[in-house]
Amino acid sequence: MNEAGGDEGGGGSSSSNTGQQTEDKSSGGKVLGKLSAIAIGPGWTKVSCPCCVSEGIEPLVLVKLGEKVRPETKRWLIRLIGAPQKDGGAALLAHPGEDAGGDIIVVSAPRCTLLRATEELGLCKTYHNGDMEAFSYNDREHFKDSDKMEVFLTLAEREYIVKYELDGLWAQKDLRIPGLPENYTLQHRDNIWQKLGSAGVIVDTFPLHKHDKLKDLSEAWYCGNQLAQPLDSVNAYFGSTVAFYFSFLDFYTWSLLPPAILGLSITYFSGEVHKEMVESVSASQVTIVDDDAGPGHMIQAVFSMLWSTVVIELWKRRSSSLSYRWGNLHLAERFAEPRPGFHGDLGVNPVTGRVEPLFAEWQRDLRMALVSVPVVGMFLGLVVMGMVCFYWGEAQVKQLHQDWDSLLTQTLLYMPSVLHIVYTNMLANVYKKVAQSLTEYENHREESAFQKHLTAKVLVFTFFNYFAVLFHIAFFKQDVPLLRKRLASLLIVSQLVNQVTEVVIPFLVDRLVNAPHRTEGEDIPQEDKFRKQITLPVFPGLFGEYIELLVQFGYLSLFSCVYPLTAVLLLINNLTEIRSDAYKICKLFRKPFSPPAADMGVWQLAFEVLSFVSVVSNCWLLILSPRLRELCQEGGMSSTNFLLLAVLVEHVLILIKVVLSVLIPDEPDWIRKKKEHIEYTSMQALRQQLLSEES
Repeated sequence: MNEAGGDEGGGGSSSSNTGQQTEDKSSGGKVLGKLSAIAIGPGWTKVSCPCCVSEGIEPLVLVKLGEKVRPETKRWLIRLIGAPQKDGGAALLAHPGEDAGGDIIVVSAPRCTLLRATEELGLCKTYHNGDMEAFSYNDREHFKDSDKMEVFLTLAEREYIVKYELDGLWAQKDLRIPGLPENYTLQHRDNIWQKLGSAGVIVDTFPLHKHDKLKDLSEAWYCGNQLAQPLDSVNAYFGSTVAFYFSFLDFYTWSLLPPAILGLSITYFSGEVHKEMVESVSASQVTIVDDDAGPGHMIQAVFSMLWSTVVIELWKRRSSSLSYRWGNLHLAERFAEPRPGFHGDLGVNPVTGRVEPLFAEWQRDLRMALVSVPVVGMFLGLVVMGMVCFYWGEAQVKQLHQDWDSLLTQTLLYMPSVLHIVYTNMLANVYKKVAQSLTEYENHREESAFQKHLTAKVLVFTFFNYFAVLFHIAFFKQDVPLLRKRLASLLIVSQLVNQVTEVVIPFLVDRLVNAPHRTEGEDIPQEDKFRKQITLPVFPGLFGEYIELLVQFGYLSLFSCVYPLTAVLLLINNLTEIRSDAYKICKLFRKPFSPPAADMGVWQLAFEVLSFVSVVSNCWLLILSPRLRELCQEGGMSSTNFLLLAVLVEHVLILIKVVLSVLIPDEPDWIRKKKEHIEYTSMQALRQQLLSEES
């Protein structure tokens, strides 16, 4: 990647930036027009490559500087951003804003930098014959629209490439940052962008909204009455990471229709199930379950097991199709450079042979064993403590209801469940921050490893936090009415809280707080529009959204046989969730950077694991049915044989799931052939490049 060297780290900028700053100031600071994409002005750094010269420059990323950053520091940073990569710069375009001493820098990217990064990232683009091919810079003339960056690359890709280049700035040698005290010295192989952030020089870096494009996307996404989502437009504006989430949310929501119809049918046509629904709502005291798990329950259990498998396998096929269409099927692994947050003692990397920070594996393992594991265990202990308090509260309010038997005490029967739900949600929010800190402390070198360990921590806690009580009620207490009441409380309370926090509150905040400050006209300077985006809160990411979907999927696949209306409630919730999530990301937050993604990543594996666990859960829930036990006893089957039969049925259903997963390929046949063709052409291009270098 790029390494900064030279006298001040800028190392040979391709333009005389000092002269540019003087010209900017002499014009009275009125260079706002230079920030637009209409015309190029003297405020932008120049490019030396003739093919990168353009009549218009598109502002892509805003860099917010600290309030006390001196002008010489800003000038040095602009030179660093604009310097060629061979001189250690980022080879980008930078604009100082209306004032050379101001606190912002607007960044764009020239054509050659965008094209080289496209090849490094392994993006696929349309070849002249209409097929998707892995992009090659040396063969760039044969790719369609490679001379029109706004067509060739999506807005999200162009913005991410700017971040990719800025994050890839490494110091070639020890150097001092102009305008800062001597103790703020960049060491050899320091990540420059991260060091500037820790020094307070850079406060934030974020992509800029394009309000005309955002308005068009909003009208096609959540403002109208359309049911289909404009996923291609979402991918173009917000990137594939966001687009894959909304694609899965859309696919999963419409996949809820079959179990919802089945659940309504079972509830309506089965008198026994209807009786159970009434009992769960009225909280009547049922100590012996003698009326559950009729034919409707068994149908629901088997259907849930098969449904979860088919949905995940069909999603894999849809995911691969979207990945091909969006050009992310052949993404390159960038293992050569450590992630910006990685730190360690300088040394020679035994793999790459380059000098970079090194951190021993045994130190990382020691930190995980002595710090991460105990802290995670402590939080799991807090989950158990909350579960114990829940059972104690259940016993107390039941006794109170037996003694008083009033409407008030009947209402209080739900208080332990409600309080426990609030407790688990608060604990989950605290744990997410703790997990982030723990993973940072473990100091993983690659970004993929960091995300993998962070997600693993959250998934373990999430599964334990949300499902431990349900499993304990089902398989230890064996109290199906309590399980049904608990599941109903979880679904109803969580949806009410979700609608308030994700729909009502954001709407009120947008209307009462943001709307008065959103007046934008043609006469408002471009830089003022950029500065308004600084005031927006940072997008919290999709972690919480995926957790919410994972918990939903668990409720439906693991326990829906005891509460057939689960899918109905989830379907109603998700129909509003799609629009509320789209509304939030468009209106309430800064635009996030979105790295190219080929699928949902580790979340897809998490859904597959829950799908597998659903077989065990549903089988053993059916064993709890007194009706099934009575039928087996009437048939002369002992308890031992009944248990063995249940194990046999469980294994048969697991076998059926495995067969289904094999019969439904993860990729359509045409995608598999396209993928193999892309790999073949990439190998051929590499071979020709090596032969040309040898000759």
